[in-house]
Amino acid sequence: MPLTTTGELITRAAAARTAVPAFNIISLEHVEAVVAGAESAGAPVILQVSENAVRFRGGRLLPLARAATAAAEQAKVPVALHLDHVQSDDLLRQAADAGFSSVMYDASRLPYEENLAATRAAVDLAHTQGMWIEAELGRVGGKDTDRVGGKDTDRVGGKEAAQTAGKAGVPPLDAHAPGARTDPDEARAFVADSGVDALAVAIGSVHAMTTRTATLDHTLLGRLNAALDVPLVLHGSSGVPDAELRAAVAGGIAKVNIGTALNVAMTGAVRDFLTEHPDVVDPRKYVRAGRDAMVKTVTRLVGVLCARPAP
Repeated sequence: MPLTTTGELITRAAAARTAVPAFNIISLEHVEAVVAGAESAGAPVILQVSENAVRFRGGRLLPLARAATAAAEQAKVPVALHLDHVQSDDLLRQAADAGFSSVMYDASRLPYEENLAATRAAVDLAHTQGMWIEAELGRVGGKDTDRVGGKDTDRVGGKEAAQTAGKAGVPPLDAHAPGARTDPDEARAFVADSGVDALAVAIGSVHAMTTRTATLDHTLLGRLNAALDVPLVLHGSSGVPDAELRAAVAGGIAKVNIGTALNVAMTGAVRDFLTEHPDVVDPRKYVRAGRDAMVKTVTRLVGVLCARPAP
C-alpha cells in the first residue's frame, strides 16, 4: 500500500488509546525486519531515519529513504516515514521531497529561548512543505551529543544552565538530574509558541540503553498529558520494560521511539552465528540471522504498544 502519514497514524492510535511504534532504521535489513515484524503483529508502524543514520550513509538521505518507501509500498500494513533528531536545516529541507511526512527537529541541546526560536523556524518550514513536526523539551540524554561542558550553553528541562567549559571525554548530561525532566507549564508555553504537532518529553527514559531497567515518572506524564493538547512521544524506549511501556501508553504516550533494541538483537544474533560458524564468509547467512532476530523484537514490541486496553 502507499506510504501513509505519521500524523494520520498517531491520530488513529490516540483515538484507540494505543501508540504507534517508531523504529529507527540503519540498513536495508532494518527496513525489512521492521516491516515484517509489523505485518506479523498486524499493526501500523513508522520507519525512522535519524540524522546520525544519514551521516553514516555518507550524508546521503535518498538511498535509505527510497528503500524504506519501496518496502512500505509492498507492506500489508500502513507504514509512515519519519526523519528523526534533525539538527541540520539543510537536511530538514530535503525531507518532504524524499518522502517523509514528518520530522523531529531537535534543538533541545539549546537554552530554552534558542530552542523555541529554532523550533518555530523549523515548524514554519515543515508546515509549508506539508510535514507534521515533533520537537523535544527536557533532557532524555544518552546520545553522543549530550555532553556536559564544551562551548554550548545547555538547558536542562528548559531551565537554562550554563555548563562549565569542558574538553573531550566529559561525561554525558545526567537525564535524571534535578530539572532534567519536562516541566508541564513550560511545555504548554513551548507548544503554544512553537506550533509543533507533537512533543517528546523527558520522563525517565534514556537514549541508547542496552538494558531494560528504566523507570518512568508516570505522575509527571499524567500532568503533561493534562497540560498539552498535542500527542506525546517517548524517546529512549529500548531501555523501558514492557509493563512501563504499557503504562506510558495508558498515560497518554502516542508515539514510542525504538532503535537500540533492534541493534542489540541484530548484533547478538550475528555474534552468536559467527561464533558457532567461524568459517562462514557469506554475509547473507549471518545477516539473515540478525534480521530474523530483529523481526522477533519488532513483533513483540508492536504487540506491547498496539494492544487495545481493557474496557
